[in-house]
Parts: sequence; C-alpha cells; structure tokens
Amino acid sequence: MTTRIGIIAGRGRFPHLFAEAARRQGCQVVVVAHQGESAPDLADYADRIHWVRLGQLGRIIEVLRQEEVEEAVLLGAITKTSIWRDIRPDLRGLALWGRIDRRQDDAILRAVAAELEKEGIRIVESTRYLGHLLFPAGQLTRRGLAAAELADVRFGWQMAKAIGALDIGQTVVVRDRTVLAVEAIEGTDAAIRRGGSLGRQEVVVVKVKKPQQDFRFDLPAIGVQTMTTMQESGARVLAVEAGQSLFFEREEALALADQAGLTVVGLTAGAGGLPLLPAA
Repeated sequence: MTTRIGIIAGRGRFPHLFAEAARRQGCQVVVVAHQGESAPDLADYADRIHWVRLGQLGRIIEVLRQEEVEEAVLLGAITKTSIWRDIRPDLRGLALWGRIDRRQDDAILRAVAAELEKEGIRIVESTRYLGHLLFPAGQLTRRGLAAAELADVRFGWQMAKAIGALDIGQTVVVRDRTVLAVEAIEGTDAAIRRGGSLGRQEVVVVKVKKPQQDFRFDLPAIGVQTMTTMQESGARVLAVEAGQSLFFEREEALALADQAGLTVVGLTAGAGGLPLLPAA
C-alpha cells in the first residue's frame, strides 16, 4: 500500500524539498497550501494540492480526512504579521484562537498540531527524509573565528537560548558581548539588518534552537538569503546550532560566505549548556 503524507505548507522552499524527498520514497503527497504564503509552483511537486486561507483550520482537517491522510508535516514559514492582516478563520480556527492564551510560535503550532491529532492526523517531524539538510558542526568557511569573536559567540549563545526559552525568537546579533538586536516577529533577516546598522561591520550573529524546540515544526533555518543579508549588513560571523537547525542551499551559501570573507560555524552544546567552539 502506498504511503500518503500531507504537507501543510507556508512560505519558502522547505515544502518543495520535502515533497520531492517523500515522492522519491514512494509516497503520495497531498499539499494544503496557504493563499498569499505558499508558492504557486508547489502544485508541481504534489499529487494533489488544496488551497486555504490563513486560519481555516476546519478546512485543513476536512481536506486531510477526505484525502485519507493519517500523517502530516507543518512546513514553511507564515508571515507573522499576517495574523493581524490576512487571517480568515473558520469556526474551528476561531475557536482554537480563542483558547490560546500565549499567541507565540510554539504555543500556536502546538495547539494546531493537537487539534489535528484529535482528528487522527499525526504530525511528524519536519526532517523526515531530509536529515542531510541539518546544519553540520565545525568551521564551514575558510575564515575562522578571532578570539574576540569566540567570546561574542559564547555570549550570544547564552542570550539566544534565553530569548528562545521565552519563545521570543531564535537569533541575536551581538558585538563586544553586547546585544544589538533580538529576533522577534520581524524575522532573522530584519534582526541582522538592525544589528548590523548598529554594530558597523563588526557584528556576530548567533542562531540556536529554542530549549523547548519541537522537531515537528519551526526549526531554525538559514540559506543563501541569510548570507546575502549578512554581507549587505556588514556582519562578519554566523554561528548556528548544529544538528538542530536546517541549512538550505548549503554549497551556494558557503561559496557566497567565502567570497564575502564571512565566518560560518556550527556549534554543539557542551558542558553546562555552553557551546563547543572551534579553536581561535
């Protein structure tokens, strides 16, 4: 019997990559895409695609049950400011929204997953079939870390873990052990630009998973756009938690980083929760 898997899709290429990988494994792919968020060409990667408006939870459940989908993934970002601008909830979505007391990423996604699982639709990890996209450990670029940058990375790791525990964001921008910018609803690129404008080409960007991170959704991710934003903003170092983050377009992104003279490193947690860092 052919395995059927559902993709509840937002923005970006993650849904495309997952759909490709799932079909290579012989799965039938049913996509529920969000109008104004998901890419139109996602239809080319699916066996069937259905379009919904943001907030139509009841419609999502209806589609997946009609398609006899028992396992699904939540993939791709939703523009966070859309929850005030473009949301069109149906009755099921409105009822859930009223029950959520903390309208932050983890709280919303866990609540949506719980509603789907009540209907027999199990939400599985977003990295199924895609383990090769996990961020590797170690120094990934020609340029390494200077001693002062090592100190900033260690400091930034602690600060990023702290804001992650509060479900604010996953990224901080620091210089000389001072926080210049914290990622919130505006996203990583905007935080890098803001921190870069304050740090004047000497900033370190640290991106980690939240301590309560659920592999079923919302893993930290970087790609070519991240490197472009860093170069434009004058950032020098990108440190990312290895094995807990996604690295899209890796070869192209690292080539761009080397060309721009940036440092990119993958960190792992060591004793006492501090990162294990490459030598200076």
